[in-house]
Amino acid sequence: MSLFVDTGIFFAAFSKNDTHHVEAVGLLECALLGKCGAIYSSDYIFDETVTLARVRTHNYEITSKIGDMIKNSSRIRLLRVDEDIFNKAWDIFGKYHNKELSFTDCTSIALVKTQKIDMIFSFDLHFDGILNRINSVHDLSTGVHPKKS
Repeated sequence: MSLFVDTGIFFAAFSKNDTHHVEAVGLLECALLGKCGAIYSSDYIFDETVTLARVRTHNYEITSKIGDMIKNSSRIRLLRVDEDIFNKAWDIFGKYHNKELSFTDCTSIALVKTQKIDMIFSFDLHFDGILNRINSVHDLSTGVHPKKS
């Protein structure tokens, strides 16, 4: 199994006030303990996560802690958005314009499809119908993937 971790998972895991905090912690623990297969994210997700943390918390230490965890984890492979992925993401941005995806979301879709990653860990409903999405530890433990494309 392989999983791509989205911004909301990283942020919610570090934000005790986030409504998804408990689920995000459980998902990240599964991933970081090696129980969920290969774990991926991207340089665009890294950027979006630390920017979101900085804007929401106004706290460099928290932002740095999140960034260091992602960057220094031996379990998370950060994929890079190169010219090919960028162009695929732009095509996806146009194709799914009705889903109101961010460009970063489109780079994630392009990477997941190009790298043949099985699922995305995300709380964002707009991935539904495009990627297989997991948003709870229950989904992982039961093997049920109700948000399939």
